[in-house]
Amino acid sequence: SRGRMNTRFKEAICLIISLMLAACGGAAPSRPTPTPFTGAPRPVIIDTDMATDDWLAILYLLNRPDIAIEAITVTGAGEAHCGPGVKNALGLIALAGQPNIPVVCGRETPLQGNHAFPAEWREGVDSLNGLTLPDNPNPASTDSAVELLTTTVQSSPEKMTLLTLGPLTNVAEALQATPELKDNIEMIVIMGGAVEAPGNVGDASPTAEWNIYVDPHAANAVLQSGAPITLVPLDATNNAPVTMDFYNRLKADRATPEAKFVFEALTQNLGFLQSGGYYFWDPLAAAILADESLATFESKTLIIVEEEGPESGRTVTSGDGVPVRVAVSADAKRFEQIFLDTLNAP
Repeated sequence: SRGRMNTRFKEAICLIISLMLAACGGAAPSRPTPTPFTGAPRPVIIDTDMATDDWLAILYLLNRPDIAIEAITVTGAGEAHCGPGVKNALGLIALAGQPNIPVVCGRETPLQGNHAFPAEWREGVDSLNGLTLPDNPNPASTDSAVELLTTTVQSSPEKMTLLTLGPLTNVAEALQATPELKDNIEMIVIMGGAVEAPGNVGDASPTAEWNIYVDPHAANAVLQSGAPITLVPLDATNNAPVTMDFYNRLKADRATPEAKFVFEALTQNLGFLQSGGYYFWDPLAAAILADESLATFESKTLIIVEEEGPESGRTVTSGDGVPVRVAVSADAKRFEQIFLDTLNAP
């Protein structure tokens, strides 16, 4: 009827106005009130190289009431060096109001080889790209990364989930030292690898992804440890670019310190966003850890090429490999909304 059409027309106009206000920095879009979480949170250890997209992933999980971050181990073989990486991780947990999470760094070189991230990338993340975080009154843990990983997994009354956001150096070293750790691990969710997708390392190894390329021996050790593994490779993260549309939505909708910091971090990388080459690598892996319905999976038998050469660090499907659950696609739009809502959760 004409009455229903008029009502729908008014609703459409209101929606357009609210979106225009948001785009212009006015009233933020309303979001549904989440159902309070009343269960026991899932215990998680984050192993990170403290790159920019790691900051986003860590803040996302810290803001989820169904996730309890029990420890953060920094891999000094990744983008951040140990001192700045630990300092910045302590700042992130202080920003999120959880300053007591233990943080420590591991070794600063791969288990084997001498692959490394570009020096200019490392300088940028060490300096937090010029951003600031609150001071954390707590010092770093006095344990080594391997000790903290081991004791946290072993002392957990329920199986632990690990999220790895950098080279797998720390996790491989812990599993090699104490192979039975795998028995108290629910899942290792790894952001890394390129199975069918092209790599992102460049001329040094065109088929490899950075996290695996830096320490391919460690990646193989983790795959072959017997622990259950979910791999979130470029095949899935390529579905989730950080677009200017998302950036503008976040600009209009940043109600918490965490959301404001993420906006500032993306602003510092605006040229990268505008180039179309920046993706939600680590945040997507974190989101899949919390909600597997965001991805589709296939079982593949994988092995990592360790030999030096143009395929060093490549993730290969092989009959000699081990079975791994691989995320092959992702629902980017739903991820973006969940990511925004979680960062803005009071």
